[in-house]
Amino acid sequence: MMFWNGNMGGWGYALMVISFVLFWGAVIAAVVLLARGLGPGNRGRNTEATPGSGSGYAENLLAERFARGEIDETEYTSRLSVLRRGPNR
Repeated sequence: MMFWNGNMGGWGYALMVISFVLFWGAVIAAVVLLARGLGPGNRGRNTEATPGSGSGYAENLLAERFARGEIDETEYTSRLSVLRRGPNR
């Protein structure tokens, strides 16, 4: 038989407070992350061009190759003009 009489002791109260803070901190963090991921402010935050986002990605890739010295200036300008002309032109 246990004779607690409703007294948890110091460790019981400390564990209760710590678990309370951790639980509500996790709930609040989850709500904030969910709101950030689904909110309208998330669109357009990434300014870098990514694959499939049009000619910006290809132009950035071409500029990187030129900066690394893989291609010379004439090849860079000719390829850049082809990219900027667009398809079917």
